[in-house]
Amino acid sequence: MVVKINGEKEEMFDSSLTLKELLVKQGVESIEMVSVQLNGTFIPKEKLTSIILNDNDEVDFLFFMGGGSQKHIKK
Repeated sequence: MVVKINGEKEEMFDSSLTLKELLVKQGVESIEMVSVQLNGTFIPKEKLTSIILNDNDEVDFLFFMGGGSQKHIKK
């Protein structure tokens, strides 16, 4: 399945991936500091473990941070 993440298409080989699993797979360290949009709709944090991605979904991660430089994604 193909999912667009922050504007970039990525091939996902797990057809039953939840939004939370995607965050972990993408290396997001501070999940509590990120808002998630799925196909243009903000998803409440309590639903991240229950929503399963579909082919051609568009996911955007929006990070909230203040001051300093703190890394939220492992590369």
